[in-house]
Amino acid sequence: MPVSPIYTTSAIREIEARAGKARLMERAGLAAAELARSLCGDTSRSILVVAGPGNNGGDALEVATHLKRWFFRVTVVFAGNRGRLSGDAGAALAKWEAAGGTLLDAIPAGARFDLAVDGLFGTGLKRQLEGNYAVFVDQLNALRAPILALDIPSGIDADTGAVMGRAVRAAHTITFIAYKPGQLTLDGPDHCGELRVDSLGLDPPALLEPEGALLDADILAAAVAARPRNFHKGMAGSVGILGGSAGMVGAAVIAGRAALRCGAGRVYLGMLAPRPPNVDAANPELMLREPRALLEKGLLDVLVAGPGMGKSEASARALRAALAAPVALVLDADALNLIGGSRALSAAAAKRAAPTIMTPHPAEAARLLGQTTRRIQSDRVAAARELAARYRGLALLKGNGSVIAEPGRRFWINPSGNPGMASAGMGDALAGIVAALCAQGAAPLSALLAGTWLHGAAADALAASGAGPVGITASEVIDSARALMNA
Repeated sequence: MPVSPIYTTSAIREIEARAGKARLMERAGLAAAELARSLCGDTSRSILVVAGPGNNGGDALEVATHLKRWFFRVTVVFAGNRGRLSGDAGAALAKWEAAGGTLLDAIPAGARFDLAVDGLFGTGLKRQLEGNYAVFVDQLNALRAPILALDIPSGIDADTGAVMGRAVRAAHTITFIAYKPGQLTLDGPDHCGELRVDSLGLDPPALLEPEGALLDADILAAAVAARPRNFHKGMAGSVGILGGSAGMVGAAVIAGRAALRCGAGRVYLGMLAPRPPNVDAANPELMLREPRALLEKGLLDVLVAGPGMGKSEASARALRAALAAPVALVLDADALNLIGGSRALSAAAAKRAAPTIMTPHPAEAARLLGQTTRRIQSDRVAAARELAARYRGLALLKGNGSVIAEPGRRFWINPSGNPGMASAGMGDALAGIVAALCAQGAAPLSALLAGTWLHGAAADALAASGAGPVGITASEVIDSARALMNA
């Protein structure tokens, strides 16, 4: 499983408490100062440090002191009240002044800097930025200089990634102890820039069991085993795709192609369209079956329901049968919309004995939970956890920083992928990839984690090759995923 832990703000506070007298502010200031030095290089460079009213401001003052001692030209703007600083932050201010540093109360108009350090607010911010603080954010963003944010860009909610009215857009962010959810999902990635973590010499998992983890390439190796030479298609499993209503046959075909090209031994399409094609000319290996025949006992190891399914009564009947099937089930697209609109189907989904994987985008998740899309997006980790708990299965909430949750409290966030994936058929391809991994023997959770990472990494590989991000298609992602698996 992934090794990069993620903690919410309250959990980070618990780790800090358990660390005792570890002089964490001093360690954070030194780590950030060393990064600032590496970003600037030449000590003749001019650096602006904006220090806020709390401990993030204390971190910033520690940074400023180190940089001044290393002979950088440092300007400090203090946006707080020295009488209200905590003990550590007050000590950091005393160090700055003992080093000969002075404080300004505003960013000098017209001044030019080679780097700006954002130490205005850290992970504890839970209110909208207003007044002078909002002005500071606007001024930082208007500077023609890269910004290094301390812990998290000011104005980003560390638990959700939401913008608190306005937020700093950093080129670099150094976060302390461990990753936080808000840096990795929703608006967080767009504001953090290049994100790196410094544990400050702590071993966070030894102090507190992680709530979440960041996916990386290792998850794919954990899910995909090398094939022995003595291997046959039955050992690679059978996947069924249930969907493809009139006018939406392509969605089922994309899911089927993804399952086939990512290693499933057999792939069957159960089309709901009145007159589906007899063969997919591009992939004649795909086998077509009547939807009812698709659910014959023993035919499938994994079933995908939803791509191009539609929301007709016939589709609802087919989904009802799929929910009763004793095989692993990947639910996507209209299958999720049908469940969200029917108490009976919702209850059937929650009562399944076989593994269930749900892959909604935010609007589909809102229907499943009876909420608004805005509410889902306001706390993506909480929404994914609620989906997993309500439907007693695995949940993938798609989007920027997709969140995976299992029943209980564990969650994962996927960093791979790019805006080029905002095109038709991407979700169908993902469902097929996950089903293929599951059919080949990966446990459902491992298949979902690996498939999610692989799907995004395949799109990233296309972008790196010059084939994206603009204009990436789902079919291209499927072939790119196959290449990554074989690599």
